[in-house]
Amino acid sequence: MSPSSATSDTLHVRDATEADLPAIQVIYAHHVLNGVASFEETPPSVDDLRSRLASVRSHHLPYMVAELDGAIAGYCYATPYRPRAAYRNTIEDSIYVSDAYRGRGIGRVLLQALIERCESGPWRQMVAVIADGGSGGSLSLHAQLGFELTGTLKAVGYKHGRWLDTTLMQRTLGRGASAAPDDVSNAPGQPPR
Repeated sequence: MSPSSATSDTLHVRDATEADLPAIQVIYAHHVLNGVASFEETPPSVDDLRSRLASVRSHHLPYMVAELDGAIAGYCYATPYRPRAAYRNTIEDSIYVSDAYRGRGIGRVLLQALIERCESGPWRQMVAVIADGGSGGSLSLHAQLGFELTGTLKAVGYKHGRWLDTTLMQRTLGRGASAAPDDVSNAPGQPPR
């Protein structure tokens, strides 16, 4: 993965490990406490994040970190969009960048890597749920990587003393809706159901 021209440092995107969870927890706690990218209000513990990592892996979805000169600068993962069976070919992306590394193109590198990994699987649609109109640049980032605006849910969250909208964006993965889906239960590395 080559980093954005915004940084001259060595950026490496790789699969997350449990050893990365303390750094991931610090990044996420900052977003939970200071921003609206997450609608959580209390930062989860490292143990909570360990369970979440295991859940992502149980669905054979990617969970990756961006490492910059030995430090975890950000992370991303995909989760099932909704739990009901008919949604099995649709996933949701999540990307968080350390406040210390904002504005260096790391979010773009992470999202591009996530899209590429997910396109190699059986998934056909990726959804982004972006809070507060993407005021942190998330809306623009997703649009640059092929996501289309699909709608806005008004005042569905309340955090930091104000009502928050969520903007929905969507991107086709692979063949999209041009053909019937592959059986997700037979995705690489998944046992048949």
